[in-house]
Amino acid sequence: MLLIAIVVLLLTSWFHWRQRDRRAAVANLPGPFCLPLVGAWHLAINMNPKTLIERSQKYFRQLGKLQRAWVLNRLLIVSGDVEFNEQLMSSQEHLVKHPVYKLLGQWLGNGLLLSDGKLWRQRRKIITPTFHFSILEQFLEVFDQQSSVCVQRLEQRATGEIFDVYPYVCLAALDIISETAMGTKVNAQQAENTPYANAVTECTALMAWRLMSVIQQKELLFTLTHPHLKLRQMQLIRIMHEFTAQVIKQRRQALEAMQVAGTEQLEAEEVGGKRRMVLLDVLLQARVDGRALRDEEICEEVDTLMFEGHDTTTSAISFCLWCISRHPEVQAKMLAEILEVLGSDRSRAISMRDLAQLKYVECVIKESLRRYPPLALIGRKLQTDFKYTHSKFGAGVIPAGSEICMIIYGMHNDPDYFPEPHLFKPERHESSERSSTNFSYAPFSAGPRNCVGQKYALLEIKMMLAKIVREYELLPLGEPVQPVVNIVLRSDTGFQMGMRKRGQQ
Repeated sequence: MLLIAIVVLLLTSWFHWRQRDRRAAVANLPGPFCLPLVGAWHLAINMNPKTLIERSQKYFRQLGKLQRAWVLNRLLIVSGDVEFNEQLMSSQEHLVKHPVYKLLGQWLGNGLLLSDGKLWRQRRKIITPTFHFSILEQFLEVFDQQSSVCVQRLEQRATGEIFDVYPYVCLAALDIISETAMGTKVNAQQAENTPYANAVTECTALMAWRLMSVIQQKELLFTLTHPHLKLRQMQLIRIMHEFTAQVIKQRRQALEAMQVAGTEQLEAEEVGGKRRMVLLDVLLQARVDGRALRDEEICEEVDTLMFEGHDTTTSAISFCLWCISRHPEVQAKMLAEILEVLGSDRSRAISMRDLAQLKYVECVIKESLRRYPPLALIGRKLQTDFKYTHSKFGAGVIPAGSEICMIIYGMHNDPDYFPEPHLFKPERHESSERSSTNFSYAPFSAGPRNCVGQKYALLEIKMMLAKIVREYELLPLGEPVQPVVNIVLRSDTGFQMGMRKRGQQ
């Protein structure tokens, strides 16, 4: 026993000696008690999707909004501090995502979400023009049509009884991103059993579960402990990749045929009698270092857009509908504005100008994104030392190799920037009451790695909300939401409410 005690003491001393410089660098930051060798492992293993938000808020109150913790030899910096996060998010150097994101690599490859360095800059430069105003305007018809399908499907639920709105929103968002990213209809809302749509939904849920489990994040441990789920994951990814590859092949052949025929301008697939550009067309025409993108590279970006473009908007729309159902005064004000701008003619197409005039609806969306940001946290892994300045801690350095978790949910619910943060107050986003710093409000992240499709998302959300609220009264029925952090923010209780067709009692 004495020998074992000596060995443990020597190992502990050696471990601390090796980490002495890193420990000294962050000694100015508060943090939880860390045991020798294992650090704050006892806190880490108790974290799960249901407790992450509650516990992070608790530790912020106890230790402050910027703190450090050790888990084995890993240095973790957890920050809900706007001043610190602004410097990191705006940095052009510290852009590498946290290693946990690599869990999605089998599905998304080196797409825009997961890539870094030169590759990320090249892809970002290619994809950014896809969300130009002129192209977004072409997408409005898709937003309009698919939102109308969603409204029609919700009619069966407009009985005044409790139901979960999430599945309906999810399928609508999937239809929208499929048509605008690939120019292909998957008919998720109408068929509800298409292999590709089902694979996207199921794989997203599986990845979300794995992401929040320290054990299941490791591919070997996942394979050993859940071999049946590993096989299912492989099958789902194969279904999605084969579908995407087939779409790419067809559109590339169509493009080459037009070029042979002497057509100079790319004509996108005809949908609803009109030609429109989609993301895939931009990728097919892109050049990197003088060469066209390979099909595998295009597949990575299309899969990334499919993943990001339906999961985040589904979360945002679902939380927003729930908030509206619980605040009748907000709903009444929204309805008045919607009827004034759009009128009651359901057959009239909604234009970009119409959506721009829905100022109060936009405030409602922003407040819901503040209260329940789909991207509740952002993770980075430092490749080099990060130097910062802080009004409380002064000038400091976070050493290379550190893992940083920026809690967007904490920033959005910080009373220093948003008085009475627990209250749902859309008026706080009117110009006269906006926060003094943009980085205190970052539902789409901020800085170089902000969401390239945020304008797209806001237009889609606004279209969906306007159509649903114009048609149905949202009723405050069912359980309250219980936010849980998966890949995006969701509710453990679903998004329960009631609906009643306007004009009915």
